[in-house]
Amino acid sequence: MALIDKYSKLSDVILEDPSVITILNRFNIFLGVGDKTVEQACAEKKLDTDFFTIILNTFSNEEYFPEKLFKNFDVKIIIDYLNCTNNYYRQFIIPNIESHFNLLLQRSEDDNTNLELLHKFFLEVKTELQGRINSDSSTLFPEIIRLDNAASNRPCGIDVPVGNVETNDAIEDKIDDLVNMFVIHLTGKYDTNLCIAVLFAIISLKKDLCQNNRIRNRILMPIFNFLKNA
Repeated sequence: MALIDKYSKLSDVILEDPSVITILNRFNIFLGVGDKTVEQACAEKKLDTDFFTIILNTFSNEEYFPEKLFKNFDVKIIIDYLNCTNNYYRQFIIPNIESHFNLLLQRSEDDNTNLELLHKFFLEVKTELQGRINSDSSTLFPEIIRLDNAASNRPCGIDVPVGNVETNDAIEDKIDDLVNMFVIHLTGKYDTNLCIAVLFAIISLKKDLCQNNRIRNRILMPIFNFLKNA
């Protein structure tokens, strides 16, 4: 996908990669964008055009990740976005997977213990992800903002090392395992359409989580470590 810029039409961006709809929603931009460009939509919603464009490109292009540009933004705008992302997981994507998974179980054979095991593993992933979301909102994000306020005289983007935090993510790995279980080990009779819906939703969560973990692990956490040691 070609890089998005402020002159790009949002309708073109969506039609080329419909998965960005969930990103737009986090910025209170919804379907029915008309002929608005990225710049026009950002002006209407009072958004930072550069940050919005970088987020869209980061999500849509796996090879795109401008660390130096990211670290020039106020840490609060990064945290605001990650908070919106966490809320999206908690309020929409996790309940969506769970409701479809429960329906899948109801419409499958009573003795399909294989599917029950997959559901149990999903609940473990859900608990771990929700635990991290709760920790972010109650502890990590407020502490980063406190440290950043205390160091408010620090020039933005100066001397903040990036990319030096371990990027392996246990939740991503577990979601990979869950997808592999569906693909390789699923047995018994089940509702095919519901099963596909559950699997696609899990894969969508994995993609979203992976892209946003790059921001969390390679930008936010190094800034946090820098502020702690400043």
